[in-house]
Amino acid sequence: MFDAHVHIIDPRFPLVENHGYLPQPFTVADYRSKVASLDGLRVDGGAVVTASYQGTDQEYLKAALAELGPGWVGVTALGHDATDEEIVALDAVGVRAVRFNLRRGATDLRELSDLANRAFDLVGWHAEFYVDATLLLSLEPVFGKLPAVAIDHLGMSTRGLPYLLNLVDRGVKVKATGFGRTTISDVGDVLRQIHRVNPQALMFGTDLPGTRARRAFESHDLDVIAEAVGDDLPAVMGGNARAWYRCDSRADAQTTTTAPSQSPAATNAPNSSTTMDNPTAFTA
Repeated sequence: MFDAHVHIIDPRFPLVENHGYLPQPFTVADYRSKVASLDGLRVDGGAVVTASYQGTDQEYLKAALAELGPGWVGVTALGHDATDEEIVALDAVGVRAVRFNLRRGATDLRELSDLANRAFDLVGWHAEFYVDATLLLSLEPVFGKLPAVAIDHLGMSTRGLPYLLNLVDRGVKVKATGFGRTTISDVGDVLRQIHRVNPQALMFGTDLPGTRARRAFESHDLDVIAEAVGDDLPAVMGGNARAWYRCDSRADAQTTTTAPSQSPAATNAPNSSTTMDNPTAFTA
Protein backbone atom coordinates (compact mmCIF):
# COMPACT_ATOMS: atom_id res chain seq x y z
CA MET A 1 0.00 0.00 0.00
CA PHE A 2 0.98 3.61 -0.61
CA ASP A 3 -0.01 5.86 2.30
CA ALA A 4 -0.69 9.15 0.53
CA HIS A 5 -1.18 11.23 3.67
CA VAL A 6 1.09 10.96 6.72
CA HIS A 7 2.19 13.62 9.20
CA ILE A 8 5.61 13.15 10.82
CA ILE A 9 6.08 15.31 13.92
CA ASP A 10 9.72 15.18 14.91
CA PRO A 11 10.57 16.98 18.19
CA ARG A 12 14.04 17.79 16.85
CA PHE A 13 12.47 20.42 14.61
CA PRO A 14 10.48 23.56 15.51
CA LEU A 15 6.69 23.75 15.48
CA VAL A 16 4.46 26.79 15.02
CA GLU A 17 1.43 27.09 17.31
CA ASN A 18 -1.72 27.11 15.18
CA HIS A 19 -4.97 28.38 16.71
CA GLY A 20 -3.48 27.59 20.11
CA TYR A 21 -2.62 24.02 19.13
CA LEU A 22 0.66 22.11 19.25
CA PRO A 23 0.70 18.35 18.54
CA GLN A 24 2.45 15.56 20.38
CA PRO A 25 5.51 13.99 18.68
CA PHE A 26 4.88 11.34 16.03
CA THR A 27 8.22 10.24 14.62
CA VAL A 28 9.04 7.88 11.78
CA ALA A 29 9.58 5.18 14.41
CA ASP A 30 6.16 5.94 15.90
CA TYR A 31 4.56 5.70 12.46
CA ARG A 32 6.18 2.37 11.71
CA SER A 33 5.12 1.00 15.08
CA LYS A 34 1.54 2.16 14.55
CA VAL A 35 1.33 0.63 11.07
CA ALA A 36 2.71 -2.66 12.39
CA SER A 37 -0.08 -2.75 14.98
CA LEU A 38 -2.91 -2.34 12.45
CA ASP A 39 -4.35 -5.48 10.87
CA GLY A 40 -4.32 -5.51 7.09
CA LEU A 41 -2.03 -2.51 6.65
CA ARG A 42 1.24 -3.19 4.81
CA VAL A 43 2.81 0.07 3.68
CA ASP A 44 5.82 0.24 1.34
CA GLY A 45 5.66 3.90 0.37
CA GLY A 46 3.75 7.10 0.91
CA ALA A 47 3.64 10.88 1.13
CA VAL A 48 4.74 12.92 4.15
CA VAL A 49 2.49 15.98 4.29
CA THR A 50 3.44 19.26 5.96
CA ALA A 51 0.81 20.39 8.48
CA SER A 52 -0.14 23.92 9.57
CA TYR A 53 1.91 23.67 12.76
CA GLN A 54 5.09 23.02 10.74
CA GLY A 55 5.00 26.29 8.84
CA THR A 56 7.40 26.34 5.91
CA ASP A 57 10.20 24.42 7.66
CA GLN A 58 11.83 22.07 5.16
CA GLU A 59 14.43 20.43 7.40
CA TYR A 60 11.95 18.16 9.18
CA LEU A 61 10.64 16.98 5.79
CA LYS A 62 14.10 16.32 4.38
CA ALA A 63 14.97 14.31 7.50
CA ALA A 64 11.73 12.29 7.35
CA LEU A 65 12.17 11.41 3.67
CA ALA A 66 15.79 10.39 4.24
CA GLU A 67 14.77 8.11 7.13
CA LEU A 68 11.77 6.59 5.34
CA GLY A 69 13.78 5.93 2.18
CA PRO A 70 12.75 4.82 -1.34
CA GLY A 71 9.07 4.89 -2.17
CA TRP A 72 8.38 7.98 -0.04
CA VAL A 73 7.74 11.52 -1.27
CA GLY A 74 6.96 14.86 0.33
CA VAL A 75 4.18 17.44 0.21
CA THR A 76 5.43 20.79 1.48
CA ALA A 77 4.25 24.26 2.37
CA LEU A 78 6.19 27.10 0.78
CA GLY A 79 6.56 30.76 1.49
CA HIS A 80 5.67 32.91 -1.49
CA ASP A 81 9.27 34.12 -1.46
CA ALA A 82 10.59 30.61 -2.10
CA THR A 83 13.16 30.75 -4.88
CA ASP A 84 13.23 28.59 -7.99
CA GLU A 85 16.49 27.11 -6.75
CA GLU A 86 14.89 26.07 -3.45
CA ILE A 87 11.98 24.38 -5.23
CA VAL A 88 14.31 22.47 -7.56
CA ALA A 89 16.43 21.36 -4.59
CA LEU A 90 13.36 20.09 -2.74
CA ASP A 91 12.26 18.17 -5.81
CA ALA A 92 15.67 16.49 -5.89
CA VAL A 93 15.12 15.03 -2.39
CA GLY A 94 11.65 13.72 -3.22
CA VAL A 95 9.16 16.55 -2.67
CA ARG A 96 6.38 16.26 -5.24
CA ALA A 97 3.66 18.76 -4.30
CA VAL A 98 2.92 22.07 -2.62
CA ARG A 99 0.11 22.20 -0.06
CA PHE A 100 -2.28 25.04 0.66
CA ASN A 101 -4.06 24.86 4.00
CA LEU A 102 -7.18 26.99 3.55
CA ARG A 103 -8.87 25.48 6.58
CA ARG A 104 -6.31 26.63 9.14
CA GLY A 105 -5.28 30.00 7.75
CA ALA A 106 -5.91 32.79 5.25
CA THR A 107 -4.14 32.79 1.89
CA ASP A 108 -3.81 35.40 -0.83
CA LEU A 109 -5.40 33.57 -3.77
CA ARG A 110 -3.38 35.41 -6.42
CA GLU A 111 -0.12 34.53 -4.68
CA LEU A 112 -1.37 30.96 -4.26
CA SER A 113 -2.04 30.63 -7.97
CA ASP A 114 1.31 32.15 -8.92
CA LEU A 115 3.23 29.85 -6.57
CA ALA A 116 1.38 26.70 -7.63
CA ASN A 117 1.92 27.42 -11.31
CA ARG A 118 5.59 28.25 -10.78
CA ALA A 119 6.17 24.96 -8.94
CA PHE A 120 4.39 23.04 -11.68
CA ASP A 121 6.33 24.74 -14.46
CA LEU A 122 9.66 24.20 -12.69
CA VAL A 123 9.37 20.59 -11.49
CA GLY A 124 5.88 19.27 -12.26
CA TRP A 125 4.48 19.58 -8.74
CA HIS A 126 0.73 19.45 -8.27
CA ALA A 127 -1.15 21.57 -5.72
CA GLU A 128 -2.89 19.99 -2.72
CA PHE A 129 -5.72 21.70 -0.85
CA TYR A 130 -6.94 21.22 2.69
CA VAL A 131 -10.31 22.90 2.30
CA ASP A 132 -13.95 22.24 3.06
CA ALA A 133 -15.93 21.40 -0.07
CA THR A 134 -18.33 24.26 0.70
CA LEU A 135 -15.60 26.66 -0.45
CA LEU A 136 -14.75 24.85 -3.68
CA LEU A 137 -17.16 26.80 -5.85
CA SER A 138 -15.70 30.11 -4.64
CA LEU A 139 -12.25 28.83 -5.61
CA GLU A 140 -13.22 28.23 -9.23
CA PRO A 141 -11.26 31.29 -10.45
CA VAL A 142 -8.14 29.74 -8.85
CA PHE A 143 -8.74 26.14 -9.87
CA GLY A 144 -9.35 27.22 -13.45
CA LYS A 145 -5.74 28.43 -13.62
CA LEU A 146 -4.05 25.41 -12.02
CA PRO A 147 -2.82 22.48 -14.11
CA ALA A 148 -2.94 19.74 -11.44
CA VAL A 149 -4.91 19.59 -8.17
CA ALA A 150 -5.64 17.18 -5.32
CA ILE A 151 -8.19 17.67 -2.52
CA ASP A 152 -7.56 16.30 0.99
CA HIS A 153 -9.92 14.22 3.14
CA LEU A 154 -12.80 13.70 0.67
CA GLY A 155 -13.44 17.44 0.76
CA MET A 156 -14.38 17.26 4.46
CA SER A 157 -18.19 17.43 4.01
CA THR A 158 -21.02 16.59 1.61
CA ARG A 159 -22.31 20.17 1.38
CA GLY A 160 -20.06 20.85 -1.61
CA LEU A 161 -20.09 17.31 -3.00
CA PRO A 162 -21.72 18.15 -6.37
CA TYR A 163 -18.97 20.61 -7.14
CA LEU A 164 -16.29 18.22 -5.89
CA LEU A 165 -17.64 15.59 -8.28
CA ASN A 166 -17.50 18.15 -11.08
CA LEU A 167 -13.83 18.74 -10.29
CA VAL A 168 -13.20 14.99 -10.23
CA ASP A 169 -14.73 14.74 -13.69
CA ARG A 170 -12.20 17.35 -14.80
CA GLY A 171 -9.22 15.36 -13.47
CA VAL A 172 -8.85 16.49 -9.85
CA LYS A 173 -7.64 13.80 -7.42
CA VAL A 174 -9.22 13.20 -4.01
CA LYS A 175 -7.57 11.66 -0.98
CA ALA A 176 -9.51 8.87 0.72
CA THR A 177 -8.14 9.98 4.07
CA GLY A 178 -9.15 11.41 7.42
CA PHE A 179 -12.57 9.77 7.71
CA GLY A 180 -12.64 10.71 11.40
CA ARG A 181 -11.84 14.30 10.47
CA THR A 182 -14.80 14.86 8.15
CA THR A 183 -18.47 15.58 8.84
CA ILE A 184 -19.47 12.97 6.25
CA SER A 185 -22.01 10.53 7.71
CA ASP A 186 -21.72 7.93 4.92
CA VAL A 187 -18.11 7.83 3.78
CA GLY A 188 -18.73 4.75 1.65
CA ASP A 189 -21.37 6.54 -0.42
CA VAL A 190 -19.05 9.49 -1.08
CA LEU A 191 -16.26 7.11 -2.08
CA ARG A 192 -18.60 5.32 -4.49
CA GLN A 193 -19.74 8.57 -6.09
CA ILE A 194 -16.17 9.80 -6.62
CA HIS A 195 -15.07 6.42 -7.93
CA ARG A 196 -18.03 6.28 -10.31
CA VAL A 197 -17.05 9.61 -11.87
CA ASN A 198 -13.35 8.76 -12.22
CA PRO A 199 -11.88 5.41 -11.04
CA GLN A 200 -8.39 6.96 -11.04
CA ALA A 201 -9.28 9.83 -8.72
CA LEU A 202 -9.12 8.25 -5.26
CA MET A 203 -5.85 7.88 -3.33
CA PHE A 204 -5.72 6.08 0.03
CA GLY A 205 -3.99 7.55 3.07
CA THR A 206 -4.09 7.02 6.83
CA ASP A 207 -3.78 10.67 7.92
CA LEU A 208 -1.82 9.34 10.90
CA PRO A 209 -1.48 10.38 13.66
CA GLY A 210 -4.87 12.06 13.13
CA THR A 211 -4.14 15.28 15.00
CA ARG A 212 -7.29 17.25 15.89
CA ALA A 213 -9.51 14.56 14.32
CA ARG A 214 -12.43 13.00 16.21
CA ARG A 215 -10.68 9.68 15.70
CA ALA A 216 -7.54 8.43 14.00
CA PHE A 217 -7.34 5.88 11.18
CA GLU A 218 -8.73 2.42 12.00
CA SER A 219 -8.37 -0.90 10.17
CA HIS A 220 -12.12 -0.83 9.52
CA ASP A 221 -11.54 2.12 7.18
CA LEU A 222 -9.91 -0.33 4.76
CA ASP A 223 -13.14 -2.34 4.63
CA VAL A 224 -15.14 0.80 3.80
CA ILE A 225 -12.82 1.58 0.89
CA ALA A 226 -12.79 -2.01 -0.38
CA GLU A 227 -16.59 -2.20 -0.41
CA ALA A 228 -16.86 1.13 -2.24
CA VAL A 229 -14.35 0.57 -5.06
CA GLY A 230 -14.48 -3.18 -5.65
CA ASP A 231 -11.97 -4.51 -8.16
CA ASP A 232 -10.19 -1.14 -8.30
CA LEU A 233 -8.95 -1.54 -4.72
CA PRO A 234 -5.27 -2.10 -5.72
CA ALA A 235 -5.28 1.16 -7.69
CA VAL A 236 -6.90 3.14 -4.88
CA MET A 237 -4.55 1.66 -2.29
CA GLY A 238 -1.40 2.31 -4.29
CA GLY A 239 -1.33 2.59 -8.05
CA ASN A 240 -3.23 5.86 -8.43
CA ALA A 241 -1.09 7.71 -5.91
CA ARG A 242 2.23 6.28 -7.10
CA ALA A 243 1.50 7.50 -10.61
CA TRP A 244 0.26 10.90 -9.38
CA TYR A 245 3.28 11.52 -7.14
CA ARG A 246 5.74 10.20 -9.74
CA CYS A 247 7.37 8.20 -6.98
CA ASP A 248 8.31 5.09 -8.95
CA SER A 249 11.77 6.48 -9.73
CA ARG A 250 12.47 6.72 -5.96
CA ALA A 251 11.03 3.30 -5.22
CA ASP A 252 13.12 1.74 -8.02
CA ALA A 253 12.27 -1.93 -8.33
CA GLN A 254 10.88 -2.21 -4.82
CA THR A 255 7.29 -2.03 -6.07
CA THR A 256 6.11 -4.08 -9.03
CA THR A 257 2.83 -2.23 -9.63
CA THR A 258 4.26 1.12 -10.73
CA ALA A 259 4.34 2.36 -14.28
CA PRO A 260 7.59 3.27 -16.09
CA SER A 261 9.09 6.55 -14.89
CA GLN A 262 8.03 9.65 -16.82
CA SER A 263 9.14 13.22 -16.87
CA PRO A 264 6.98 15.79 -15.02
CA ALA A 265 5.76 17.22 -18.30
CA ALA A 266 4.75 13.82 -19.66
CA THR A 267 3.10 12.71 -16.44
CA ASN A 268 1.02 15.85 -16.02
CA ALA A 269 0.31 16.66 -19.64
CA PRO A 270 -3.40 17.12 -20.49
CA ASN A 271 -5.07 14.36 -22.47
CA SER A 272 -8.38 14.13 -24.25
CA SER A 273 -10.03 11.85 -21.71
CA THR A 274 -9.44 13.96 -18.63
CA THR A 275 -9.29 17.64 -19.53
CA MET A 276 -11.88 20.36 -19.77
CA ASP A 277 -12.64 22.11 -23.04
CA ASN A 278 -10.57 25.17 -22.19
CA PRO A 279 -6.75 25.28 -22.22
CA THR A 280 -6.48 25.72 -18.43
CA ALA A 281 -7.74 22.21 -17.75
CA PHE A 282 -6.88 19.98 -14.85
CA THR A 283 -4.95 16.84 -15.70
CA ALA A 284 -5.50 13.31 -14.51
